[in-house]
Amino acid sequence: MALDYTVIGQRIKQARLAKNLTQEDLAEKIDISVAFLSRVERGNSHINLKRLNQLCGLLDVTEGYLLNGASSNSKEYLDREFADLIKNCSPAKQKLIYNVAKTIADTDLDEE
Repeated sequence: MALDYTVIGQRIKQARLAKNLTQEDLAEKIDISVAFLSRVERGNSHINLKRLNQLCGLLDVTEGYLLNGASSNSKEYLDREFADLIKNCSPAKQKLIYNVAKTIADTDLDEE
């Protein structure tokens, strides 16, 4: 699955605005230029993993959310990922994945 940097940039911008941060504020906090942050938010530049991790910490979002829209707070968390994973598997592998997942789901684990 190819990353859509325009969508990633939009998510960064939305998260920044939700925190009431200007581009100047955020750029200063992670030691990048405002021009670079602007290009990232427009999808014209790619941000490295170190900066992405810093952004996530400052914006209170996960890397998964920024990269593919997955939010662990969402009821649909990983639905698309699981669907994509199994769609190219043989029926035998799909059955195996289902059985393993069902066994785990049926196990009474202490959730933290």
